[in-house]
Amino acid sequence: MNAITIVIGSICILVISYRLYGIFFTKKVLKIKDDTPTPAHALEDGKDYVPTNKWVTFGHHFAAIAAAGPLVGPILAAQFGYLPGLLWLLIGAVIGGAVHDAVVLFASMRHGGKSLSEVMKEELGPIAGFCTGLAMLFIITITMAGLSMVVLGALERNPWGTFAVGITIPIAMLVGIAYRKTGNLLVTSTVGFVLLMIGVFIGPLIQGTAFGDFLTFDRDTLAIILPIYAFFAAALPVWLLLAPRDYLSSFMKIGVFIALIIGVFFVNPAIQFPPFTEFIHGGGPVIAGPVWPFVSITIACGAISGFHAFVGSGTTPKMIDRWEDIRIVGFGAMLVESLVGVMALIA
Repeated sequence: MNAITIVIGSICILVISYRLYGIFFTKKVLKIKDDTPTPAHALEDGKDYVPTNKWVTFGHHFAAIAAAGPLVGPILAAQFGYLPGLLWLLIGAVIGGAVHDAVVLFASMRHGGKSLSEVMKEELGPIAGFCTGLAMLFIITITMAGLSMVVLGALERNPWGTFAVGITIPIAMLVGIAYRKTGNLLVTSTVGFVLLMIGVFIGPLIQGTAFGDFLTFDRDTLAIILPIYAFFAAALPVWLLLAPRDYLSSFMKIGVFIALIIGVFFVNPAIQFPPFTEFIHGGGPVIAGPVWPFVSITIACGAISGFHAFVGSGTTPKMIDRWEDIRIVGFGAMLVESLVGVMALIA
C-alpha cells in the first residue's frame, strides 16, 4: 500500500459523496428551497445577522470546525493501525458528520439562527432545552480545554508563531472593512492572502530581536490572552473580525494540505505502518480500550463531532445568504475536514 492510493481513493469517495449524497440529502431529505429569505436577510442587523458570500461563509465555518481535532485524533488512533482510522474518517464523515452538520445548520436557520439549546426548547420543551444547554456547556468546556492545550503548546515561547497568528487580526479587520465597502471578494481576498503570507515569512526575522522578546509569552500569559481575543471576536460585528479571519485562515489550512497532497504525488511514500496492530483488542499506549468504540471517540473532528453543533447553530446560520448554501457550507466543509484528517493520518 502506498500513500497515493489512499489519497486518490479518499478524494474520490468524498467528491462523489458530496455530488450525489449531498444533493440527495439536502434536496430530498431536508427539502431545501430558496423560496424564503434566510435569517441573515430576514433579521439583518449588520452585526451578527449579515448575508455573506458563500465562500466566505464556507471559510469561516471550515476554519471554526477544523481546529486541532482532525490533526491530533487520527494520529492518536493510529495505535490501532492506519486502516480503522481511515475507514472511520471516510464512513463517519459521509454518513455521520456531514449529515449532522447540515441538519444542525438547517434546524438553526429554520428557527431564526438560534442556538441548538433554544431549538430543542421550542421543539421538545423546556426540560430538553435545559439538558441540551447543559450538555453543550460540558462539551464546550472539554473541547476548549483540549484545543487550548494544543494552541498553548504551539505558541509557548514561540515569537514566530505568536506573530504569525497575531498579525492575522489586523489583516482580517482590513479585509473585512475593504470587502464591506467595495464588495470585491477577489481583490480583497488576494490582498489579504498576500499580507498573510508576508506575515508568515517575516516571522523568523523577529526572533532574537526586542520585538521578538516582547512576543515571547509563557503558558499562563497565553492562557489569559486567548480568552481576551475570544471576547472581542464574539463582541465585534461578525464581518469585521471573526468571519474574515476565519476565511483567511482557511486559505492557510487548505493550502497546507493541498501542498501535502502534491508532495505525496511527488514522493509516493510507501505506508510502512501496519493496517492493524495488536492493540485493536485494547491495552494500547495511548488508548487502553479496544478499537471499537474507541476509534470513534479518539477521532471525533474529521468524522463526526458534537462540537460542530456550536458552529452550526452559532454564527454560521446568521451568515448564510441562500438556503442552497447549506450544502457547501454544512455538508461540504465537513467532507473537507475529513480529508484533513486523512492527510494527517498519512503524514
